Amino acid sequence: MAIETAPDALNPVVAIALVGVLGVGSQWVAWRLRMPAIVLMLLAGVLIGPVLGVFDPARDIGPLMGPMISIAVAIILFEGGLTLNFHQLQDRALGVRRLVFVGAPLGWLTSALALRYGAGLSWESAAVFGGIMIVTGPTVIAPLLRTARLSRRPASLLQWEAIVNDPIGALAAVLAFEVVLVLNTATTIGAAVMDLLIGVTVATVLGVVAGFGLARAFKRGWVPEYMKVPVLFALLLACFSVADEVLHESGLLAVTIMGIVIANANLPSYEELRRFKEHATVLLVSGVFILLASALDFAALGQLTWRAAAFVLLVVLVARPFTVFMSLLGSGVPWREQVLVAFTGPRGVVLVAVAGLFGDRLLGLGFEDAALIAPLAFVLVAFTVVLHGFSLAPFARFLGLTGADRPGVIIIGGSAWTTALAEGLRKAEIPVLMTDPNYGHLRAARSAGIETFSGDILSEAAEQRLELVSYATLIAATDNDAYNTLVTTDLAPEFGRENVFQIGREKSDNARHQLPRTLGGRPLGLSATHGEMNALLREGWTFRLTRLSEEFDMQDWRAKRPDARLVARISPSGEIKFIRKDEDVRPAPDVRVLAFRPPGEEDAPGARQPPVS
Repeated sequence: MAIETAPDALNPVVAIALVGVLGVGSQWVAWRLRMPAIVLMLLAGVLIGPVLGVFDPARDIGPLMGPMISIAVAIILFEGGLTLNFHQLQDRALGVRRLVFVGAPLGWLTSALALRYGAGLSWESAAVFGGIMIVTGPTVIAPLLRTARLSRRPASLLQWEAIVNDPIGALAAVLAFEVVLVLNTATTIGAAVMDLLIGVTVATVLGVVAGFGLARAFKRGWVPEYMKVPVLFALLLACFSVADEVLHESGLLAVTIMGIVIANANLPSYEELRRFKEHATVLLVSGVFILLASALDFAALGQLTWRAAAFVLLVVLVARPFTVFMSLLGSGVPWREQVLVAFTGPRGVVLVAVAGLFGDRLLGLGFEDAALIAPLAFVLVAFTVVLHGFSLAPFARFLGLTGADRPGVIIIGGSAWTTALAEGLRKAEIPVLMTDPNYGHLRAARSAGIETFSGDILSEAAEQRLELVSYATLIAATDNDAYNTLVTTDLAPEFGRENVFQIGREKSDNARHQLPRTLGGRPLGLSATHGEMNALLREGWTFRLTRLSEEFDMQDWRAKRPDARLVARISPSGEIKFIRKDEDVRPAPDVRVLAFRPPGEEDAPGARQPPVS
């Protein structure tokens, strides 16, 4: 008779490394495949955990798992608070404010009712889990919006609802848990109320004091630049642990409030702090999700009955639509946009991470039905991500709410040659937005019917008025090399460094005027500076589109036009790829190329010109 032996435990260092590799690797593969990362992280965690038994967090990490998840969730919630800028919220449309101030509490109530009467959870578990379900997944919404290409207003409603409700959902769950905790551990009602008041007050005061203290120290220069991030995280952990000692789990409330205070303190170094914590959050979100997925117990999933399906359907078809329609009642948002927002509510990693944490805490208090919280969270996340990932774009097209079908291009700098480039892109049916701080520089572009924005692309006005999600490529082409370098360096994390370009820099013999090559965007294949481009344009150079074919391929094109400067390659599907100097272009039939060509060059027989739009 064969005796089954348990798999050998992994070394804790190897186990933690495995979690990091799988988490980040899943996100990278998802980016390459253009699919939601959470699906791959779920598959990876379940595969190495309950399926293959390679990794068991309880076995391989042991008592460190609980504190690791607690600290990771605290940092994730702090990051959520750090995104809540009240000034930006005031400048948003009425619909966004309604979804936050009316939709959040109403969503909490309807979600709790769905959990109570759909999933059959107790009121305590339903209240805590219902608070978490306010979060609609900001880490999931952003890639969905980029893929779906929604028109501006519904995209803004979904995006800002997800960002703002992220910390609010966590706060709701924390407060609900505090109430449940105090009511079940205190000896009398009076003691319960007093413990709750003390815990919430201490957590709030700690969060406010830590946030204001840190902001004051940074503004007065009491902390050197290289120590700002370490000091931030050290204070974050101290705030979390001290509040947690006063009342269990109140540390999550404290760090969320701390993040909100810092977000509204107008710190000059805020962008650097925000980007670093975003990088840390990607690692932590990946790690927490892999940990929770690998710890998933199939036996717990086996406990789910038809009630789980009823719960998911109630959330998707009743709770979410009812919340949105009631929130936007009388807001002036068109009914088509209300319908789209009402039936789009994907949940993400934060929901699973926080649900898993509070599920364990409720189990420790004796609520046996809390064992269903983590499986229900996984089921809800998996269903909504798959549903909206495949249905959002066609549903938006059905309602007539899609923006540009193709990723657009932002050109920074209004001039004669950038206007000519924009017109060439428009002939290829590529959406173009031209911006310049000088209103007069955009006169020619406006006359040509090109969409323009008069203002600094890095200003708050641009952030509030422009939907950058509709654009995939940025070209900095002003006559100021330093400004081009600043714009491309600052916006590279937003667009991806591979999609940020700038016109050639003016060469200087003086080393003091040379800009570092490590800063700025990728060079365009035009091999010219701003002044040289305008000079060539005056000589008669033009931007021309040519459609390649089997009779006239890329080799023929280069042979016929030895002096032409290749700008971009446009695939048959309309996807544009800007070409760097000396970069090879993949040959393919029906590919179009955009080039800057000298006067006198005509298209050879067999080369077809696309119709001018």
